[in-house]
Order: sequence, then C-alpha cells, then structure tokens
Amino acid sequence: MPGKGKIKVLQAIRQGLVGGGESHVLSLVGALDKDRYEPLVLSFTDGPMITRLREMGIRNFVLPSLRAFDVSCWMRVKALIEKEQIDLVHAHGSRAASNLFLPARMAGRPLLYTIHGWSFHEDQSFLQKRLRIWSEQMLTSGAHANISVSASNRDTGVKHFRRFRSTVINNGIDLDLFNPEGELPDLRITLGIPAHHTVVGYIARITHQKDPLTMIQAFCQVLKSEKDITLLVVGEGDMKAEMEALATSLNITDRILFLPFRQDVPALLKAVDIYCLPSLWEGLPIGLLEAMAMRKAVVVTDVDGSCEIVQHRKNGLVIPVREPEKLAAAIIDLHTNTSLREELQHRAAATVAGSYSVQQMARQVGTLYDRILKTGN
Repeated sequence: MPGKGKIKVLQAIRQGLVGGGESHVLSLVGALDKDRYEPLVLSFTDGPMITRLREMGIRNFVLPSLRAFDVSCWMRVKALIEKEQIDLVHAHGSRAASNLFLPARMAGRPLLYTIHGWSFHEDQSFLQKRLRIWSEQMLTSGAHANISVSASNRDTGVKHFRRFRSTVINNGIDLDLFNPEGELPDLRITLGIPAHHTVVGYIARITHQKDPLTMIQAFCQVLKSEKDITLLVVGEGDMKAEMEALATSLNITDRILFLPFRQDVPALLKAVDIYCLPSLWEGLPIGLLEAMAMRKAVVVTDVDGSCEIVQHRKNGLVIPVREPEKLAAAIIDLHTNTSLREELQHRAAATVAGSYSVQQMARQVGTLYDRILKTGN
C-alpha cells in the first residue's frame, strides 16, 4: 500500500455523456473519503460529465477513442498512469476496462473492474454474444478484483465464467440531492404541463437497451382511454430520431414532450408521477434508484437488475419485456388508482433510503481499494 500522501485512484469510463455508469462515477468520486483518496477521472470522450467534474474540482482527462480494445490509445493511457503516479486503476464498464487492462499491467498498477451490466445479452447473435463472453472473461480474469453492481450481475458471471469472483457493491445515490422534500423549481409550470395531468417520465439514454419504441407504442394505447396524461421524454441516443418519428406517425406528439439531456434530474423527477424503464437488460439502474428516491411510482420490465430492486405491487410494478399492452395497462392502473400510486411511491422511497445510499457504496469501495493495495487481490 502507498506509504505517503493520499491514494491516487484513476477512475476510467468510456464517455463523457451522462448515463448510469457516468452518474455512478460522479457519485463515487464525490463521496470517497478525500482525506484518504485522491480520485482522478479518465474518459474517452468529452461531454457533460467532464463539465460536472470540473465544477466539482476533480482532475480529469479525455483521451479520444470510440473503440473497445483500441491499441492506438494504450501507450497514452500507460503514460498517463505513470505521469500522475496512479496507485490503483478503477475501470467502469467493459469499454473502459478493455482500454485499461494492458496499460495498467504494463505500468505495474492493480486494476479493479466494475461491471455495470454485462456487454453480452440474449438480444445478440450467437457469434456476437460468444465474442462478448470471451472478452468479458479475459477482462474479469485480468483484473485484480471485480465489482458486480447487483447480485444478479455476479450470478451471471458465475454462470458463464470458470472461477469468476466478484464483490457485490450495489449502486448508491446521493439522498441529499435526490430528496423529495428538497426545494426544487416547478418544471411543470416552465414546461407548460397542465397541473391536473399525470406525468409519465421516460428519462434515459435513448438506445436499444431502453426499448424506446415500446414506450411510445404503450403510451399511444394509454391515450385511447385516458386524456389527462402527458409523457415526458428526456435524453439523447441513437434511437431518439426513430422514437420521435414513431410518435409522429401515431399522431401523438401533442401529448409528448421531448427534451434533450439535462442536468437538473431531481427537478425533472419532481415533475413526474410515474417513472417507466422498459429495458431489455440492466445491471442495477441508477436512474431507477433516483426516481424511487424522489418518491415516484415506477414501472420496470422483468430483467435482472431492475427486479432486484422492484417487487411487483410492493414498491413498483413489474411487466414483461417488449409488451406495450402490459406497459400501457400498468400506466393506466397507476394513473387511475391514486391510492395504489401513492402507496408504491412511499414504499419506493423507503427501499432506496434503506439500501442504496452513495455513502454506503463509497465506504465499501474504499474498503476494497485498501484490500487490493494491501494484498493484491
């Protein structure tokens, strides 16, 4: 273990856009014990996360790369590790790990890999899935230690890899920031949403994983019977144009507000009554935890990471994947049954307060840092 000064930890993630993994990094570097650790952040693209790190006073670096296993950037990563005298490298997600595992080894620094959901899943071709499994096996076996953000995440690794080991450390969020009693602007007024409307929120990276087209198809069905309801879509992604085009073809754009990515997520969530996350797969979704902390009724799909948090009709509603009829029915149930909605809202907030705080997460990660630096694994 380093004997002088603070322990310098390089947190590395694939991009500067803010999604679940990036929110995790921002929360972690903010909550780590600053008397003991000095966090630095490496991203392979610029974006709002980098802006936020500068505002927080966290040193950060951008080494441009858009590819996994990008040999062209490895020597620059190694040089950064050595120049900054990094003690430990912490890679978040497979893209970052693929561009850190050899540079860290060449620089003689231990590598910790946090698995924010696996890069392989059932929605891939046989060959693509096998290649992803092979690469993940190489990354996890090459790390000094692995973190799974959920028990189901760990169990998937055990199922697919021989001798896979990891420590389960659940994602955590800042309960002071995501506080339903906090003073926040009323965005319903700013956005022109009628006060009597139920607001359904879809706040996510708009990609295949989050199944945005099912969200639009479901909301179209909701509008066939319900009038006082608005869908608020917030985010960016490679399927946003397709999502907007589908809404246009269904002639429902007047009932949907499409907004770009914004950093005032607590205020956005305050404006929402029902939060929907119709994902095809998840690690342990931070956006879901944020919505629950803000006392929102949630609807999620029956995928591992989400179902580890949400129990059907106890602290949210759980529906099958890719079934817009079931998603529509769940939204209508929460829209019309206000007593159920309020009950699930309070239970959702209690769930997060009891098990998913960022302080708890940071303490567990710090303990793992110390163990790696002391024992090497």
